[in-house]
Amino acid sequence: MTVIGSPRYSFLAKLFGAAALIGLADLFFYDNEPGWTLGGFALAWTLVLGVTRPDVRHHRAARAALVVALLFGVMLVDDPGPLDWCLFGLALMSASLLPLRRFDDAIRWGLRIALHGIFGLATPFRDARRLARRCPSRAFVSISGLLVLPVAGGAVFLYLFAQANPLIASTFAAIRFPDLSAVIFHAIFWFIVLLAVWPALRPHRAVLRFDFADGTGKADALHLPASALILSLITFNAIFAVQNGLDLAFLWSGAALPAGVTPAEYAHRGAYPLIVTALLAGAFVLLAARPDGDGARRPLVRRLILLWVAQNLLLVASSMLRTIDYIAASMLTGWRIAALLWMGLVATGLILITWRMVTGRSVAWLINANALAAGLVLTGVCAVDLGAIAADWNVRHARRGDTLDLCYLERLGPSALLPLIDLERRAGGPVLRGRVNYLIDEAMGRLEREQRDWHSWTWRGARRLEAAKARVRPHAAPPPLTDGWMMGCGGLRVHVGPDAPTPAPLTKSPRS
Repeated sequence: MTVIGSPRYSFLAKLFGAAALIGLADLFFYDNEPGWTLGGFALAWTLVLGVTRPDVRHHRAARAALVVALLFGVMLVDDPGPLDWCLFGLALMSASLLPLRRFDDAIRWGLRIALHGIFGLATPFRDARRLARRCPSRAFVSISGLLVLPVAGGAVFLYLFAQANPLIASTFAAIRFPDLSAVIFHAIFWFIVLLAVWPALRPHRAVLRFDFADGTGKADALHLPASALILSLITFNAIFAVQNGLDLAFLWSGAALPAGVTPAEYAHRGAYPLIVTALLAGAFVLLAARPDGDGARRPLVRRLILLWVAQNLLLVASSMLRTIDYIAASMLTGWRIAALLWMGLVATGLILITWRMVTGRSVAWLINANALAAGLVLTGVCAVDLGAIAADWNVRHARRGDTLDLCYLERLGPSALLPLIDLERRAGGPVLRGRVNYLIDEAMGRLEREQRDWHSWTWRGARRLEAAKARVRPHAAPPPLTDGWMMGCGGLRVHVGPDAPTPAPLTKSPRS
């Protein structure tokens, strides 16, 4: 008798759960463009893990990881993206492993999850081999022998009846067997899904036996003399003071730059190299400010470290100001928003390093605090559309409509739809208005196509389409392209033929 909660029942529950996820993945993703379905599958996967793994339900940290996985699943329903999916995977795999292995620090846990993904590929084969060992070959032979006579005899009689009875023959002729190639591709897809979901339900025990050094071995072996630390910190502080002094003189005060150097060039060239400089400085501070080091116990060294961290924070602030000035001189993009967030994380890391030096915290505390800060920032990025934010800022802050990079707005697709509608309301001149109307039509058409298919439908897309339909106005229909003309980026008509006629003026027609 099989008892609920026994290993046999637990394995069967996971088997049925995996089969349900495979069927759902086939319905959602096979030969279809993913949309909300990615979030729906993530939520279903989380539910199956919670139902088939009692140890996950009863473990406090694993339950918290499940809640985080559900949060990212909802974000994937709203607007799916690779970052949301990666963070969902980290949360789900953490929920799977936490009942079996205690969390230590973010680096070692990340390595453990990576190994879990690698070794997990072998888990279905391992369990299939165990099942084969539990099924006696004698029983298989006896079952096969039992089925041979009825199957073979029934096939013979059906063949004879089909020859004698045209109704039976027509019934067999109407049967259409699936294309063999389609069956093979479906089977490959199911197997890939099985490789993905099964390790979460049945983690490989080899992963749990792996342990990693905490990364402090080399640092402990490196004991820099206090005199070397003092000399290095004095040198570094002096060099950084020169750079920060120039930034204070030209960047923060707004003073005129030397001849030949434009504000945009000064802002753009220094933003990213200075962040690399701050990262290298942070690594040196991490080494010099070890609580167990000889130099960190000396008041002079500690003061020099604090001064240098303060200079690095000013350096990061200058890098952020450079980026903001460059955005004001050109435009805002999603990657520049991400760069500003990254600079904020660098500053947070420097502050945490200093706090660790002052309070004597462990390396694990520093790693986990930085991982938590990064996780919070990445979660916030998943909850918003950086492209829409960039497009809205560019439209609102453009001095003139013709200074906008319409090609960039076109690449953003539906993310730029609502800002484009706002731009069309105040666009001056028929040429600019025609280009903006073309981009609105393209973005709205793409969004409507995505929303019509239930596979690619997204919650955010539905809200955006409803808002666009409420705000868009009937506008001029673009004339058809004639010979010698082609549509370039940003809705710009490009003349490619020597004798092409001038495009016809826009005529008023309602939006279809």
